Amino acid sequence: MKILCSISQSNLVNHSSSLSYDFKFSTHYSRYQKSFLCTLFNSKNGSKINVSCYSSRKNSVSCKLETSETEIGVRGRKKTLHVPNKTKIVAPEPGGAPVVSDKGGGGSVRAPLKVPRGKKDGSWLLKGFSRKALAALSNLPLAIAEMFAVAALMALGTVIEQGEAPDFYFQKYSEVNPVLGFFTWRWIFALGFDHMFSSPVFLGTLILLGASLMACTYTTQMPIVKVAKRWSFAHSPEAIRKQEYSDTLPRASIQDLGIILMGAGYEVFLKGPTLYAFKGLAGRFAPIGVHLALLLIMVGGTITATGSFRGSITVPQGLNFVMGDVLEPSGFLSTPSETFNTEVHVNRFYMDYYDSGEVSQFHSDLSLFDINGKEIMRKTISVNNPLRYGGITIYQTDWSLSALQVMKDDAGPFNLAMAPLKVNGDKKLYGTFLPVGDTDSTNLKGISMLARDTQSVVLYNQEGKFAGIRRPNSNLPIDIDGVKIIVLEAIGSTGLELKTDPGVPVVYAGFGFLMLTTCISFLSHTQIWALQDGTTVVVGAKTNRAKAEFSDDMNFVLDQVPEIVPPPSSTQTDHVSG
Repeated sequence: MKILCSISQSNLVNHSSSLSYDFKFSTHYSRYQKSFLCTLFNSKNGSKINVSCYSSRKNSVSCKLETSETEIGVRGRKKTLHVPNKTKIVAPEPGGAPVVSDKGGGGSVRAPLKVPRGKKDGSWLLKGFSRKALAALSNLPLAIAEMFAVAALMALGTVIEQGEAPDFYFQKYSEVNPVLGFFTWRWIFALGFDHMFSSPVFLGTLILLGASLMACTYTTQMPIVKVAKRWSFAHSPEAIRKQEYSDTLPRASIQDLGIILMGAGYEVFLKGPTLYAFKGLAGRFAPIGVHLALLLIMVGGTITATGSFRGSITVPQGLNFVMGDVLEPSGFLSTPSETFNTEVHVNRFYMDYYDSGEVSQFHSDLSLFDINGKEIMRKTISVNNPLRYGGITIYQTDWSLSALQVMKDDAGPFNLAMAPLKVNGDKKLYGTFLPVGDTDSTNLKGISMLARDTQSVVLYNQEGKFAGIRRPNSNLPIDIDGVKIIVLEAIGSTGLELKTDPGVPVVYAGFGFLMLTTCISFLSHTQIWALQDGTTVVVGAKTNRAKAEFSDDMNFVLDQVPEIVPPPSSTQTDHVSG
């Protein structure tokens, strides 16, 4: 910091050029107190001027000017120069205007300060913090740790059941028998692991990983691309020979080399005796594309976790339901649409079977009705063949038996509700009961009916003994304990799952872009420099991939450059003609 003090004699004496002064100048600088003292003393009249400056905060310098009141005689007349006792001058950095304040009561003059813009609004602090934050986020070990954290949370989300009722977690992760000795339902609810993929822990880790990808792209990949886009000529053979590959072509032309390189797919630039060529620049852009694709996938997953709806329902054949009554929001960004008012009617449910009798496929014939009751769509869905309408997808996921329709002694039909029974394994079994006799009796007896699917029904008498098997819709009666029974139909229920997923297009686009940019990233970015040195061409090149085969590729290209044959000399021509 430089301080320039200028004191004019005319400021001390009013029109007294005939007076003579003998000023003595002394300075003192204190390194530790960051102060500077300048003293001017007139030995003839005893007047003294002290200028003390010290460094204050905010990159400014404060100065105090102290003078002594002095009586000066001029030609027998006494004139008094009145100078304020203390004057404070605050000098900012170069470019700013000083502020002068008069403490002696003589008024004050305040000039506007011109502080540099960056210093005034504190943006320099923000820039410094931004640089440090970018450097920390672009740290490779941090990014790897974030990826492992996301993978661990995703794995944990597949182990812990998602979206279950609180009682389920109370029982399975009880405090009496904690998992791993400490993990209970309290951890699950505190961290939101019952809805892992929309929990603050998972979304926060995902956001941090996305920030690291963007920081890496900004601080590493983009500068590499900028450098790769710059092309310059090499003007010395020594600089060319320092490249990864270098060779010399005697009796060659740099123009011929340029033509050969253009035929090999290079972009060629010629300037006098120098040449620059490159190809595969897209390979430099590919890492940026890979990062953007990963960001798209994460954004799509976040939209799915925070802005989707999901619900499931089991509907008997012939009944209706409204989509909005089934769908439940999964996050704070979930917003319903007008499609939620659509009504779904199950026209028919049926199943296909293997030759062994096992269920192979099940189908649901569905009709969609708008709010006015008009049918707007009809489709038969099955497993892996969903219905899509207005951003809502209806999947066929399950089935069950809801009722058994029978005739009893030619009366009816009666719909007997069927209930699922617990059996070992994954097999399904449903049962119902047809009362016989006095229904008000405390010792009620009846006929039991069991069914595994809609193909057949097994009947038992009042004693629980096997009575026979009947196929629905066969209209074949069976007599059990004097009661004539005809099994008309086994009414099935379709298990449907409804889902809205606005993030799916973004995720699909991200994966497609990821595959494309990953393939592009395998392209080698090759640069070639050449210089015509007399009849010799000096060639140098480098690449970022496939370095083992690079020398062979360059040799193949350079072997195609034609050799210049010098014309025969005049003496040789005369000798041949003689």
